[in-house]
Amino acid sequence: MTMPEERKQFKTAAQPVDVVNQFTPTQTSAVASVATGRAGEKPEQIDVVNQFTGEKWYYSDIVKEHFFNPRNLMLEDPDEAQYNAVGMVGSPACGDMMKMWLRIDPETERIQDLKWRTFGCASAIAATSMFSVMITENGGMPIAEALKVRPQDIMVRLGGLPNRKIHCSVLTDKAFRKAANDYFHRTGQHGRVIVEGARVVDSKLNITDHDIEEAVLEGATDLDAVQRKLKVGVGSPEIIAEVEQLIRFYKEKYYG
Repeated sequence: MTMPEERKQFKTAAQPVDVVNQFTPTQTSAVASVATGRAGEKPEQIDVVNQFTGEKWYYSDIVKEHFFNPRNLMLEDPDEAQYNAVGMVGSPACGDMMKMWLRIDPETERIQDLKWRTFGCASAIAATSMFSVMITENGGMPIAEALKVRPQDIMVRLGGLPNRKIHCSVLTDKAFRKAANDYFHRTGQHGRVIVEGARVVDSKLNITDHDIEEAVLEGATDLDAVQRKLKVGVGSPEIIAEVEQLIRFYKEKYYG
């Protein structure tokens, strides 16, 4: 039997979008608080409440502004002749997809325009909207500089996201890197293509560094939590030190 889901429906001009809390009470408490944009000050309005546990989620005013009024959103496929880079990650069938179009000045490599479309939650919409502003404002970032923007940089501009929603800003990052690679291929700069291959860490269970990365993004930020999710290293104690090193690396990368 499927457990009932606590949800709150946000309505936009285009269509209603459901924000669903699918986490257990333990996971929900791990979400902790969401930055309100005003340090130490509790927001007046609760955005999402778990009807079974009473746990509350708060979204900053900036997050809500970018969700209700997303910048640079493309509802229909644009004329791709106007853009010189396209990137897509995820799958609409899985409910987690991001597609991004870039127009890059070939002489300065500044990003003049970015359009995007996603099948994702409020956090994914807000994160991508903010990212599109960050890299096109003030004449546009050079692509090399834009590739240095990290998910936590987006969250700082948003005033915070729930810990469990950090992966939403990572979806934005991955789509942008796909688009950047497309640009490098189109312009013959093959040496600048970003290669991200998975490496097997636990050969007995065929668990890769990407699996550990995803576990950290989903809130498993220590060895015990990662092992509960993946069982990595349970039968191979000799790899524990490497697993712990990867956990520390991904924690620093995504949580700062």
